[in-house]
Amino acid sequence: MNWSRPGMEEKNWLLTEIDDLLTQVTSYEEKALYLSLKKLIAEQYNRLEQLEGQLDGTLWSPKEWGGN
Repeated sequence: MNWSRPGMEEKNWLLTEIDDLLTQVTSYEEKALYLSLKKLIAEQYNRLEQLEGQLDGTLWSPKEWGGN
């Protein structure tokens, strides 16, 4: 099975697109929205990395497998 997840390329592309949009904003509300979106994207990618590490640790630890 080929698992695909958004990686650094996608993250960088998203942030670049938002930066481009930020250069075009004309109101405080738009700027606040795009800056909040950048923060949300960064946090989601951070959570994704943490969960991958947790999953990897669980898969490699026999005591975490839940066997009796």
